[in-house]
Amino acid sequence: MSREDPHDLLAMVFARPREALAAARALLADGRGPYESSIARQALGILHREFGDLEAAIGELRHAVRLARRSGSADRETDVLATLGIALLQSGRTRAGLSALDQAATRADGTTRARVLFRRAGARWILGRHGPALDDLRDAVPALLAARDTVWAARALTLRGHVQLALGAVRPADADFRTAQDMLGPTRQEHDSAVAVQNRGVAAFRTGDLPAALALLDEAERRFRSLGTPMFDLVGDRCAVLLAAGLARDALEHADGGLRLLARLRGQATRRAELLLIAARAALQSGDPATAGERAGEARRLFARQHRAWWSEHARLIVLQAEHAAPDTPARRTALGEARRLAARLAGLGSPEVWQAHLVAGRIALALGEPGVAERHLARAADVRHKGPATSRAGGWLAEALRAEAAGESRRLLHACRAGLALIEEHRLTFGSSELHALATAQGAELVTLAQRHLLREGRPRRLLAWTERWRATSLAVPAVSPPEDGELLARLAALRQAEHLLAQARQDGAASAAALERDRSRLESRVRSATLHAKGHSRGGRERRDDDRAGRLLDALGGGRLAELVAVDGTLHVLLCGDGTVRRHTAGPMDRAVAEVEFARSRLRRLAYERDPDQGELHDLGARLERAVLGPVAGLLGEEGPLVVVPPSTLHTTPWGLLPSLRRRPFTVAPSAGAWLRARSAPRPDGGRIVLVRGPGVAHADREVREIAGLYAQAGGEKQPWDVSLLEAGRSTAPAVLAAIDGSLLAHLAAHGTFRADSPLFSSLHLDDGPLTGYDLERLRRAPHHLVLSSCDSGQMAAVGADELLGLATALLRLGTAGIVASVVPVNDETAVPVMLGLHDGLRRGLGLAEALCRARGDDVSFIAIGAG
Repeated sequence: MSREDPHDLLAMVFARPREALAAARALLADGRGPYESSIARQALGILHREFGDLEAAIGELRHAVRLARRSGSADRETDVLATLGIALLQSGRTRAGLSALDQAATRADGTTRARVLFRRAGARWILGRHGPALDDLRDAVPALLAARDTVWAARALTLRGHVQLALGAVRPADADFRTAQDMLGPTRQEHDSAVAVQNRGVAAFRTGDLPAALALLDEAERRFRSLGTPMFDLVGDRCAVLLAAGLARDALEHADGGLRLLARLRGQATRRAELLLIAARAALQSGDPATAGERAGEARRLFARQHRAWWSEHARLIVLQAEHAAPDTPARRTALGEARRLAARLAGLGSPEVWQAHLVAGRIALALGEPGVAERHLARAADVRHKGPATSRAGGWLAEALRAEAAGESRRLLHACRAGLALIEEHRLTFGSSELHALATAQGAELVTLAQRHLLREGRPRRLLAWTERWRATSLAVPAVSPPEDGELLARLAALRQAEHLLAQARQDGAASAAALERDRSRLESRVRSATLHAKGHSRGGRERRDDDRAGRLLDALGGGRLAELVAVDGTLHVLLCGDGTVRRHTAGPMDRAVAEVEFARSRLRRLAYERDPDQGELHDLGARLERAVLGPVAGLLGEEGPLVVVPPSTLHTTPWGLLPSLRRRPFTVAPSAGAWLRARSAPRPDGGRIVLVRGPGVAHADREVREIAGLYAQAGGEKQPWDVSLLEAGRSTAPAVLAAIDGSLLAHLAAHGTFRADSPLFSSLHLDDGPLTGYDLERLRRAPHHLVLSSCDSGQMAAVGADELLGLATALLRLGTAGIVASVVPVNDETAVPVMLGLHDGLRRGLGLAEALCRARGDDVSFIAIGAG
């Protein structure tokens, strides 16, 4: 800062906040006059405001106003008064803040007036008064451009972009953001440049490019962190993108973290209300309507006190949505009246979310048995199906489907469901991340349920199968995005393995460093996951297969075999039994009973896994009880010959299928979907007979296991198939070595401890010599192994996410083209697993398929299943 021009201090506040703080304090210590001291106090006030301490900010700014008045400069006084107005508004004192801004606008002239109008426009934008905000900016922007006031003109254009975004004008907003960024390029305003990156992220989000939005917001966060500036509106922007990507739990945690930081810093009441609203949206989307209603109710009360009508009405919308989504809550006529009035108020405010109010009003009217009222509101909601982003248009098609269902129009209902799902599929294909592919399907769950319910009523099991397959395990049908040679991501994965390795040692030794290492691991996991979410997808061309073609192709492939597809509709579990050219539906029973029986069986097997000779009578009774819950009468209709494929919904994937009496002595495979089974069945077999055997650390009997398996293939070396066996033993089974060895192999066998991560399934891992091999590592393979055997506990577990999707180690490989996997979905007795593995490989070397070889090797073991194609 030059001594001659103290105004440089204000330019420094956002660009270099730490230097600005020191310079302001030094200027005050010098005992300068009231004019220069008012600048120093204003700078301190802005810094306190940006770092969250609003009371300290208001105190400094009021002192600055008094000093400016003493200096006799009206220009100085109006500038500080406008800054004070913003701080008062952000503290929740709306009337006082607007009054200060109005006074400043009345008294100021020239460039100072343009800057004041810009700040008043910002206040009006915060309050949701978009028309008056644009009026101020119509005067401010040309005046600032004419004065060549580059930084303030760029800020004004940025604000105008945000106002236009709030009104749904995405293209004009994006043009303003780009112009502002170009103007800021030659300046030293690092803070404003970071804001420009953030705004580009917001624009990318509004145009539907979520991977680009996440990448830009991450970049903005890095820049703000380097400046030491907390940016709470960045929290809000990131949460909005996470919600659109289906990461509702992440968004809720992010919003709650922002609220905790805001409370610690005694931050802006306006920001608190906004973060509460975002948290409410996240809670609603993650299936927690009670929390959503609480957060939205608190936000609405804060908005009301702050006189922010636009925001208050949007909070009321979430309150109504949460009330309607709450289980066992009867529809209220008063709620219908509130929803109708809310729709009118949102329309008057020009909100692009007015269709959601019409949708909730239509739902309530349907529940109350008022089809005429429902039709009027659902028709208004359905109008959005032809405009706006893909997710909003899909919501419009949902409204159209509800209209068709109420009117009893079958073809119109299925057309609406099909069109809505096509839009969501288009949206999903922009993602390269397998996690985002899976999570985004949740947005289509209700459309699928509407179609399934209709086809169930009509008694059309073949089409019910086709519609179930349309939205089950669809992330496995999307071609995997070839991973770029990303040195930074590879380094992060290696660092994560090292952190996990050190953490395991620290825990074993009881070292005090374990807590710090745990934090390091969490930080590295966050960075790895963030990098993968930035990956972009690619579109998939070609005509979608018709519903009848799906079922016909499946029945042709089955030949004399059977496929049992389990479908849950409105709480009832049905089994679609496919075979002999037909699809027949059977009712198994309540879905909640099936889920409870699966958990009960798993808990008993966890105990029995550590017994050398478990009671076979207990196992049989346990299996029979489970079989009645998940298969019902179908258990007696499966036949005894030909292939059997079981396709459960994602929530029943962890069922120990080998325990069921009807499956215990016959070959079968489990597949995430019938389509996944068909794709796995046609996976090309690699040339050659390369077999990779890996021994992980700390596994009892693993050395014997892999050596004896290697001996089996050595005995067969002179037979028809020339086996090429690679053995990675202790000290050599590192992640890079294992990945290089199994890439494109015919068969890989990994005898390594595994960890299933329900909280983040792609961090599920196999423990190698240098640390964990995660799902993210496996996704970087160029060619998946054709067959894979995982002999560790819970290695076949996958988490149910999205509508009916799975994530875990197995899905990472199935998506890449692995034909079949043998793994466990329950704990494994390491000692008794060895003969099962030897028997399995003996069958494989003699040409049996995975399911047949496993069946012959299994004996009394119920831990292992074949996944994919057998």
